[in-house]
Amino acid sequence: MTSILTYTFKNLPNTSKWALQFSVRPLSCSSQLRAAPAAQTKSKKTLAKPNMRNIVVVDGVRIPFLQSGTSYKDLMPHDLARAALSGLLHRTNVPKDIVDYIIFGTVIQEVKTSNVAREAALGAGFSDKTPAHTVTMACISANQAMTTGIGLIASGQSDVIVAGGVELMSDVPIRHSRKMRKMMLELNKAKTLGQRLSLFSKFRLNFLAPELPAVAEFSTSETMGHSADRLAAAFAVSRQDQDEYALRSHSLAKKAQDEGLLSDVVPFKVPGKDTVTKDNGIRPSSLEQMAKLKPAFIKPYGTVTAANSSFLTDGASAMLIMAEEKALAMGYKPKAYLRDFVYVSQDPKDQLLLGPTYATPKVLEKAGLTMNDIDAFEFHEAFSGQILANFKAMDSDWFAQNYMGRKTKVGSPPLEKFNNWGGSLSLGHPFGATGCRLVMAAANRLRKEGGQYGLVAACAAGGQGHAMIVEAYPK
Repeated sequence: MTSILTYTFKNLPNTSKWALQFSVRPLSCSSQLRAAPAAQTKSKKTLAKPNMRNIVVVDGVRIPFLQSGTSYKDLMPHDLARAALSGLLHRTNVPKDIVDYIIFGTVIQEVKTSNVAREAALGAGFSDKTPAHTVTMACISANQAMTTGIGLIASGQSDVIVAGGVELMSDVPIRHSRKMRKMMLELNKAKTLGQRLSLFSKFRLNFLAPELPAVAEFSTSETMGHSADRLAAAFAVSRQDQDEYALRSHSLAKKAQDEGLLSDVVPFKVPGKDTVTKDNGIRPSSLEQMAKLKPAFIKPYGTVTAANSSFLTDGASAMLIMAEEKALAMGYKPKAYLRDFVYVSQDPKDQLLLGPTYATPKVLEKAGLTMNDIDAFEFHEAFSGQILANFKAMDSDWFAQNYMGRKTKVGSPPLEKFNNWGGSLSLGHPFGATGCRLVMAAANRLRKEGGQYGLVAACAAGGQGHAMIVEAYPK
């Protein structure tokens, strides 16, 4: 009997194995969900490395993150990116001509401005002699923009970098069907009336069916929400746990907004409309109201709903990153050092959203830190179930040993240090811009709470992930 059970377990899909392992370890965090941030007064070693340049973030801003289809719906992505760049210029007063390079992240590209970084930079008044390029890495595109800038400074190629990201989900490219595109291209090449008539004779009405973009994995054809639902089930994360976590995110974001803690937000005068001054997706509800919503992806038994998922968001962010000696020479007081970072990738089917679990221990080891050294955690919240599943995976020796090749677990972040000013569930998630928000949230929290180290982490489509250590700049 034992051998049969062993054989059956070994041949189960990954998610089924996880369900068996984690179903006996239910997550009970409702009592911690509203924990207040703890004041940090510890002084620890600095992470400066010999013979390497210290790289700092002078400041960072973002225009308000808005639900798609609202005040930004008539704009283009470069309009939002330009507004973020203009806000950064106003906040820092950095001379435009000293910026060596500009890098922006984006995910769903507007075909007219495929290099949105360049178009936004020109629109914001930067010199046409300042190079700019655009990167894409799903939800960690802005992270990639930042770390690309870090690489340019560390190698001595640049001293001053502007990094950011933008996403406009209100107007995504919708294509003709492939058959229609093919016909249109062939018509463009046809030289005679006969050739054109011959092509028209092949036309069928179904050619007119549009191709809509989908937030789905190319390799698996599965939407991220469907994957999140499976992940939550595999790690035995209940619907109530997910709703409680989402309510925590919205409640903390509302508190931070009301107390003026979201200082990275800069106002944006929308052409032809009013000035937008704050995020509009922060909406604390009640568990009773949230419980009424139906599953959004796996019906009728799924646990991921609109209330415990991040919403489609329009927004842009930008950061001024410098070599420390350059920043000090210009009279700036930086907000934080940008220290070690890692990128990871896993199976995009069963481990699509587990990037933080894999990236966190690697970046801690690289920096010579432990979880206890971290004063502020800022993780991207794609879904409540994704966050809570990562917590369980990070707190499991079994998962560390069987899937990560590690001897012991890294441990889950304490909630009293975790996303204390809200997260992507409540503040919004413009795919290409979230990374900068995470880093600035960590930097601003460290200054406010008196901590020294922050850890930023995020998952991304393709089964990829990122983590970075942020160190507070000495006061």
